[in-house]
Amino acid sequence: MEYKILCQPSYAMIEVQLERSESITAESGAMAWMDPGIETTTQARGGIAAGLKRKLLAGESFFQNTYTARNGPASITLCAGAAGDVVALQLDHEELILERGAFIACDDDVHVDSKFDGFKGLFNEGLFVLRCTGIGALFFGSYGDITEIEVDGDYVVDNGYAVAWEPSLSYRLTKARRVRSFLFGDQLLLRFSGRGRLWVQSRSPRSLANFLHPFRRVQRSNND
Repeated sequence: MEYKILCQPSYAMIEVQLERSESITAESGAMAWMDPGIETTTQARGGIAAGLKRKLLAGESFFQNTYTARNGPASITLCAGAAGDVVALQLDHEELILERGAFIACDDDVHVDSKFDGFKGLFNEGLFVLRCTGIGALFFGSYGDITEIEVDGDYVVDNGYAVAWEPSLSYRLTKARRVRSFLFGDQLLLRFSGRGRLWVQSRSPRSLANFLHPFRRVQRSNND
């Protein structure tokens, strides 16, 4: 399998060239266009239990699509739901932790499952994150550009900007009580510790919601 990431960083997409019998698995809705020679199968990857965990606990799709070039070389283009960058990472019996919504696609030999992240995750987009393991290419996306940070010691990130990190990094959730958000109260911070790579995004969906909140449509009462 060969791939190119196009239109970085604002509206990145993944152009994948599959050889005969090669496959790639993608999040539901990630396929933008493809050659007609590609066969699509939809399934709860890992079984019904794994699909339910992804859907109910990690906020991902119950079903995932597998695209296979059956009759010869064929290409497919995949896009993330948010307008932002894409990172391609080659796993070699390694593990990566993804925030919910970051997963786009992976090789057949990469397994994606939800992972209980402890009660510190109550404020971190839910109780579960995604655990990616195996051998092969893993693609994940962001809202905005992505910056890779080599952490050696401690590092602090606003809760809305973390995208992915290596499991060698531990973290705890704290509040910046002197910095308040109009919608969400105290600012929530992730304090990472250890040594490893961390990926952050240049925009936050929470900040966008905060910005748009004053412009929301409000239903007027009948007494007006």
